Amino acid sequence: MIRPAVLVFALLISLPAWYRLLVDQLELTQVLIRFLIAVPIAALLLAAFRLLTSGYGVTEETPATPVEPKPMDAE
Repeated sequence: MIRPAVLVFALLISLPAWYRLLVDQLELTQVLIRFLIAVPIAALLLAAFRLLTSGYGVTEETPATPVEPKPMDAE
C-alpha cells in the first residue's frame, strides 16, 4: 500500500504540469505521465528522509536521581 504522503508529495512535484494543463499548454496524458514518474521519485525521497531522521528523538535516558525536598530557612 502506498503512503498518502507519497501521493501528496508527488502531486506537489508535478504541480507545474497540472498548472500547464489548466492553461492548455499540456495534454492530460502528458500530465498523468509526469505524475506517474513523480510517484516513485517521491517515494524514494521520502524513504531517504525517513531513514535519515529515524534516529532523532530516540535516546537512552539515564534514570533520574531522587531528590528529597528540604525546607528553606525563613529569615
